[in-house]
Amino acid sequence: MKKITFVIPSRNNLEFLQLAYKSIRDLETKHEILVLNDASTDGTQEWIDSLGDKDLIVHHNPGPERIGIVGMFDKGIEMARTDIIMAFHADMIASPKLDENILKHLKRGTVVSATRVEPPLHPPGPEKITMNFHIGAGCEADNFDHKSFIDWCNNVGLKETKTTEGIFAPWCMYKEDFLAIGGHDELFAPQSKEDSDLFNRFHLNGYKFIQPWDALVYHFTSRGSRFNKHAGGAAGKNSEEWLQTTTTNMKKFIKKWGTTVQHDKFMKPIVSPVYKKTINIINSNPQLEEALEPWSNGGEDIIVEVNGSNFNQQDFQILQKLNDIVKDSGEIGEFELGNLKITINSLTEYQNKLIEN
Repeated sequence: MKKITFVIPSRNNLEFLQLAYKSIRDLETKHEILVLNDASTDGTQEWIDSLGDKDLIVHHNPGPERIGIVGMFDKGIEMARTDIIMAFHADMIASPKLDENILKHLKRGTVVSATRVEPPLHPPGPEKITMNFHIGAGCEADNFDHKSFIDWCNNVGLKETKTTEGIFAPWCMYKEDFLAIGGHDELFAPQSKEDSDLFNRFHLNGYKFIQPWDALVYHFTSRGSRFNKHAGGAAGKNSEEWLQTTTTNMKKFIKKWGTTVQHDKFMKPIVSPVYKKTINIINSNPQLEEALEPWSNGGEDIIVEVNGSNFNQQDFQILQKLNDIVKDSGEIGEFELGNLKITINSLTEYQNKLIEN
């Protein structure tokens, strides 16, 4: 079997990282594991030093400031010594045959994602399996029933034969395909929306997405920042750190792509056309300026005039879908939609210029 480098950034996730490491080492093939310790203060580095694993590659950020998964994933993938990499999170546990069932679908130009099995901390969805493998209350490392998870995988999960086209961590691909688009965009450092941006660019570059449902990981969910207890979060409780980064980076995502994050029910990206666009506001106010600022990227191909005196929720919904509306209209000229006055000077699309970082 071909060797994979499992690239795992980790910040104060020692109890989860230990389970992730063991689960990868339990696979029949001894793959390389690359841990990027991001200024952890929970004993992570001491534990790594105690392992004596020659196939464990380590990068240590001594801190005190974290780098975040944007920089850490890119650093780890650059360091990887195998042709194939898997972006793996510290709060994930590999099922038996994860590697085998990923690699049977992998070739150049494809990205293969495992199917997540998650406790009910987030709403269920058709792109994942919601099941609780914890004993008693809570969804922590110390009450995870590993035997029950493995038994379920062997008796039920690994018998599934379907594939879908979603993409979500953990994802696996050839290192050269990742490097070809320049890796993550530092705009989204330290984290939040960096993966959605990356997946849009994979999609625009023509990569095929494959999600086999017999390639499974148990995912404790969001322990890097959102539910990280060292950042002020807990299982099901958002940290202030995450609330700040997700709000800030959603605005950056909108300004770059012209929409919020879009995908189908299986998490395959949907990318709308990107235009150079300016919003001019008359009768403005600070709240309206703040709300509309991300939707303008300073271009002159499309000019939108907004009147703060009559701007309403329907107008805002039009603005959110304006790139698709313009694409469908296909005409240069002026028109009104709701209370918006829209001038289209050019229909040049720019999304493909966003592929390479």
